[in-house]
Formats: sequence, structure tokens, C-alpha cells
Amino acid sequence: MCLSVPSKVVEIHDDATVTVDTLGVKRQVSCHLISDPLELGDFVLIHIGFVMNKIDHNDAQESLELYRQIITEMQLESE
Repeated sequence: MCLSVPSKVVEIHDDATVTVDTLGVKRQVSCHLISDPLELGDFVLIHIGFVMNKIDHNDAQESLELYRQIITEMQLESE
């Protein structure tokens, strides 16, 4: 099973790639598999280095909040 964390587009490049921020981690990914144009601030789902689709801002925020809660709970359990 694969979980995709919403990533925010923070840079758009001329070579059909974008830089995304995923919970504070930035990386450059390909846009070759998506036909929708991307803009700064869009939220996307990534799979193996490719943007698969754009997602709604509110849905992305809800998902990110759940991931943050899970991370916090895991950190508390390990202490």
C-alpha cells in the first residue's frame, strides 16, 4: 500500500518539473504525467517522482493535519 502526502508547489521550472514542499521536505518532481497546468501554491499528489494529480486546497490541509497528528502521536509513543 502506498500513502501519498499532499505536496505544495513552491517553484515551477521550464523543464516540465516543479519543486514541491512535503511537510518541510523540498524536492523536484516531474509534471510529464499531468495535463492540468500547475501554479504556485497548488497542492498535488506525487508517486515515484511524478505529479499524479492536483487536489483541493481544503482537502490537502485536512490530510496534512491528520499526518501531523499521526507524527506527533508516534513521537510521544517513542519517548
